[in-house]
Amino acid sequence: MDTISKPTATETLDRKNAEALLGGGQKRIDAQHKKGKLTARERIALLLDEGSFEETGKFVMHRTKDFGLDKEYYLGDGVVTGYGTVDGRLVYVFAQDFTVFGGALSETHAEKICKIMDLAMKNGAPVIGLNDSGGARIQEGVLSLAGYADIFYRNTLASGVIPQISAIMGPCAGGAVYSPAITDFILMVENTSYMFVTGPNVVKTVTHEEVTSEELGGASTHSTKSGVTHFACANEVACIEHIKQLLSYMPQNCEDEPPMLPYEAGGSGDGEMRPALDSIIPDNPNQPYDMREVIDELVDPGSFLEVHKNFAENIVVGFARMAGRSIGVVGNQPAVLAGVLDINASTKAARFVRFCDSFNIPLLVLEDVPGFLPGTDQEWNAIITNGAKLLYAFCEATVPRVTVITRKAYGGAYDVMNSKHIGADLNYAWPSAEIAVMGASGAAEIIFKREIAEAEDPQAKLQEKVQEYTEKFANPYRAAHRGYIDEVIYPRETRHKLIRAFKMLENKVATLPRKKHGNIPL
Repeated sequence: MDTISKPTATETLDRKNAEALLGGGQKRIDAQHKKGKLTARERIALLLDEGSFEETGKFVMHRTKDFGLDKEYYLGDGVVTGYGTVDGRLVYVFAQDFTVFGGALSETHAEKICKIMDLAMKNGAPVIGLNDSGGARIQEGVLSLAGYADIFYRNTLASGVIPQISAIMGPCAGGAVYSPAITDFILMVENTSYMFVTGPNVVKTVTHEEVTSEELGGASTHSTKSGVTHFACANEVACIEHIKQLLSYMPQNCEDEPPMLPYEAGGSGDGEMRPALDSIIPDNPNQPYDMREVIDELVDPGSFLEVHKNFAENIVVGFARMAGRSIGVVGNQPAVLAGVLDINASTKAARFVRFCDSFNIPLLVLEDVPGFLPGTDQEWNAIITNGAKLLYAFCEATVPRVTVITRKAYGGAYDVMNSKHIGADLNYAWPSAEIAVMGASGAAEIIFKREIAEAEDPQAKLQEKVQEYTEKFANPYRAAHRGYIDEVIYPRETRHKLIRAFKMLENKVATLPRKKHGNIPL
């Protein structure tokens, strides 16, 4: 009589491994590919160094039996978690699997993510979340909501301790959006990802607005209008490459130093001269120029990675290298709104400054700012509070901080943009710098109002007084006489000066007063 042979322990493990790798099954994997999306495992394979991924929780299954869930079980429960390396450096990763219950978050799904975050905190390494989920698993009720809160709590504890990066590679809606929002950087994929608290159907019911998912919360919307996302990527491969590039500028944790690339410098510094900078500032002080051109001349070739490129374009922020050293760059952009500070520019720059300070990345500030943007829209939407965020961020930063004033530094904006008075280590100015309370024309109209009014030719008198004010104040020398500017330098030698400055400041120690934490003006 024939007997059916019982599978060996090894065969059982082989079967379970194969089952886990299939997620929600081949049919759903094919459907994911048809949408132009990769699977969770394909994304992890692209992100991590080949052969470095070690998976955790592969055989975890959900525990809920209500609403027919007792008839559907998938190994891994909709999220792939583990650790590996990117360019040889340890990272922790979780990737939601849309082929299993639409990536919906359950109690066990959340537990897997929390375990990875706990390991990352204990071992001081970045966490990368690849989000692709329909939201909370409704059948689990409060258990899934509790799972979200457990993740949010860990995001908050990890903030400023280890870098946290979120890639949105599909839907991310409802409560799910708040985990990425707490993390340091958000990347989205154009046309296949979206984020919103309430979807188009709810919006239509409540406000009667007709809007598509893409218009409401797509990559373009969040990278240009809201500023929620820092990078909008053309496809998933580009998104993952961006994550790798971002990581290359960051340390593993707040106790670590950013990676230093090998760099050969010319002994005399002549090789660091940039003559093109001598002619970059237009003769007409009201004529714009592109601050990105200044940045490209100053930093190591091809090293500038702009952050938030399409949001609040009147300020430019991003990572770069200076003689192989990772730095953060903040620069007013005269080519957009004359480089004024407004609400969006202030919050964009403040967030970036705080990230750099959290992770020991020195700051270079390039200043050409005519002031804060006036108007009822700005005042009623709290430019005072929002502008104070940038001021607070610079005041609080203890990393090396160097400022170069290229042209205008007017009014309160001069103070805010990393001035000597709020703790900058070195402040340079180009000969074209104008450091004053306000522009010459406005100042002359106020100071010499009576003289101008009583003159036979008020217009000629105004021009005379504008010239007088310009000669006295619209230059860097009064500030230099006071020591507010450490040196007035030739533009061509700026890179050489900065390389030496950051080298000199590499062992800087500065501590804030003992406190639980400050109360940033939110």
